[in-house]
Amino acid sequence: MSQQLIECVPNFSEGVNLDVIKQIANEVESVEGVRLLNVDPGKATNRTVVTFVGEPKRVIEAAFRAIKKAGELIDMSKQKGEHPRMGATDVCPLIPISNISMEETAEYARQLAKRVGEELQIPVYLYERAQPNKSRSNLSVIRAGEYEGFFKKIKLPEWAPDFGPAENDAKRGATVIGARDFLVAYNVNLNTTSTRRANAIAFDVREAGRTLREGDPATGKIVTDENGKAKTIPGSLKAVKAIGWYIEEYGVAQISMNLTNIEVTPVHKAFDEVCAKANERGIRVTGSELVGLIPLKAMLDAGKYFLRKQQRSVGVSEKELIKIAIKSMGLDELGPFIPEERIIEYLLKDKATSKLVSMSLTDFADETASESPAPGGGSISAYVGALGASLAGMVANLSSHKKGWDSRWEEFSTWAEKAQGYKDELLGLVDLDTLAFNRIMESFSLPKSTDEEKSTRDKAIQEATKYAIEIPFKVMQAALNSMEVIKAMVEIGNPNSVTDAGVAALCARTAVLGAFMNVKVNASGYKDKDFVVDIIYKGNEIERKVIALETEIIELVNGRIGL
Repeated sequence: MSQQLIECVPNFSEGVNLDVIKQIANEVESVEGVRLLNVDPGKATNRTVVTFVGEPKRVIEAAFRAIKKAGELIDMSKQKGEHPRMGATDVCPLIPISNISMEETAEYARQLAKRVGEELQIPVYLYERAQPNKSRSNLSVIRAGEYEGFFKKIKLPEWAPDFGPAENDAKRGATVIGARDFLVAYNVNLNTTSTRRANAIAFDVREAGRTLREGDPATGKIVTDENGKAKTIPGSLKAVKAIGWYIEEYGVAQISMNLTNIEVTPVHKAFDEVCAKANERGIRVTGSELVGLIPLKAMLDAGKYFLRKQQRSVGVSEKELIKIAIKSMGLDELGPFIPEERIIEYLLKDKATSKLVSMSLTDFADETASESPAPGGGSISAYVGALGASLAGMVANLSSHKKGWDSRWEEFSTWAEKAQGYKDELLGLVDLDTLAFNRIMESFSLPKSTDEEKSTRDKAIQEATKYAIEIPFKVMQAALNSMEVIKAMVEIGNPNSVTDAGVAALCARTAVLGAFMNVKVNASGYKDKDFVVDIIYKGNEIERKVIALETEIIELVNGRIGL
């Protein structure tokens, strides 16, 4: 079974004293198998968001230790900050990342809450998916009154904590623990110092909107329904919570948002909507700020969104899309935005699976030329295939931006996006082919003194051999598929780049034939003959198709050159 992973993003009510923050973070890192991804302190809010990930039991152990340490070091009776808060560890959500359901994650949150309440004697409230009572599952509802108001609130029968004593701890306050979907904390910067103006914009966009009033929208009499409940005017963005505040550290007001479902309202949509509403009020957005981490897809979607607004091709590299997203939303206005430190997939990336493709061209060539047997022909075949797909993407992008072809930008953007997909797939296979070879070598080095060891070794060799067959076969498939884009670029692409598409075809053919050699040599040592017969048959078909396509494409190229 694949490893279960959950993320934990506790918010601690300390953003100034870096020594306190470091001691709390050290508690997280003290748990083996837990990876600390990000520590994001905010001076004005006097709050630090810590992000870590790992297997569920290890994560809740790390969270417990961090909550305990925060309670020892932070004195809520002296704490002040812009952000709403009710405890030293204000909120501690668990988020399912991979191979685990929300229900299972919620159960782990309840286990953590119970332990914090019983062992640390801190009042704990469950929220979101961990809270069965929906009338008290919303964080803002639970936190209403904040630390100062909780000494009375906690005594109300309806606000008895889920775990721990019904007594607000003067030093540590109370804590909210729960399970939720991935949330993006995101602030938009304004060219104003007015909290009231910022709040007005926040009310314009947030899903909860604003209270309906007679006459003056700020001071008029509240309009109620037949049950005496205040009526509201919904905001324009679903799954968004927002408030306005002034940040003394930066000298500007911000719209502070929690995007609770970025499939419903992605970051780029929230940014553009705040821009529109701010503009209506004579205020300009100057940039924005991400608090904590963001999924890669959110950044790529943003990059594509802003490129499409410019009628530019979205078939560019991942790096370029992220750069466009950063610049379009001004994510680097208040400080550097380093993708490797802010994008969750980059922080979780296994460096062993990208060692070769992270090298310079010279280092890659030198590594290939060295006495080490890997990288070898399989990795080189994958890389040549990636270069072929890259050339096809280049022709598509040149065609998309060609003068006089403006009406066709979207057509070529689609082709460029396909080429990028094949390029990325083949680049990933460069390192995987070398890892597959290394796995075979490791399995051959296993002990073989006893019958049991021999059996274990033989099984490992066979599993590694099958993997070493499958990887180059994937290279063959991806390189063949890239021929669709290559041929299209020869036929309809920018005529000035037809020879580039021709070279792309040569690369794709080389990738297929080279990878097939690796399939065959590894298949010769695999004992499952039915599997071998099937994969060799499929490989022969791919080889035949790619050779025929290459011949056809080269004839087309020569025909368009006219010599």
